[in-house]
Amino acid sequence: MLDWNSPYVLSTPLAVRCLELLFAWSAGIQTLEYWRMRPAMQGDGLWIWSIQRLDIPNPWMRELLDALFSPNMFSSLLALRLIALLSLATQGSHLLNIGFLFTSNLALLIRWRGAFNGGSDFMTLVVLTGLLIAQIVSDLAGPNLGWRAGFWYITIQSITSYFMSGSVKLLRREWRNGHAMTIFLNAAIHGPLSKDHWLRKPWLAALGSWAFIVWECLAPLALLDARLAVVFCLIAAVFHFLVFWFFGLNRFFWAWMATFPAIIWCAGQI
Repeated sequence: MLDWNSPYVLSTPLAVRCLELLFAWSAGIQTLEYWRMRPAMQGDGLWIWSIQRLDIPNPWMRELLDALFSPNMFSSLLALRLIALLSLATQGSHLLNIGFLFTSNLALLIRWRGAFNGGSDFMTLVVLTGLLIAQIVSDLAGPNLGWRAGFWYITIQSITSYFMSGSVKLLRREWRNGHAMTIFLNAAIHGPLSKDHWLRKPWLAALGSWAFIVWECLAPLALLDARLAVVFCLIAAVFHFLVFWFFGLNRFFWAWMATFPAIIWCAGQI
């Protein structure tokens, strides 16, 4: 149960289960997107392997990846990935399913020359790495230390991503005066902004920009208390939903949501 009067809020088993379910859902969406894109990865498609393979300098590695990324093998890889994610959601994490998901995720990153969807791919790898750390350390030193190590790895990476994003905005003049927000929203899937839209008013655009800058730069303070972390994560969820709504980046929403149980748990430990 959630205990809002306790500084911990999330027990370890509940935090583990929430993280596993959110990540399984997030990675499942990504895997199904890859599945739908298979026709575009063949013939004269946009991401054909016959061109991308030229980036692999080692001949034997190129032959191995040729076999892995053939249409049938790649489809099998995605199917096995969905099975591993279903196992994660229903049975929980163990070294077998997490190890396979981690290695298959590395293969997908190679297939997309490092990343298909930027930050969401990075955060997916962060959560997978945290889960892998938890499994390995648990086998060596027990589950308490294992999940502590895994949660803290995920939390540090996630909180740092918010802090760095806010810091970069703070250093950029176009973000401090709100001009960047108007430019981005004009290019959004629902853009451009109407002539009388409130964000076309310079002072309101600047106010909105500074709200994001301050919130992101203060992200490390969420670790002072689990209840404060809950508030931070709720604001973050709204932020990522708005990014999805205006820009269609659904992966970002779920990739960062999967880190929230770790953040809340770690804040409770402090």
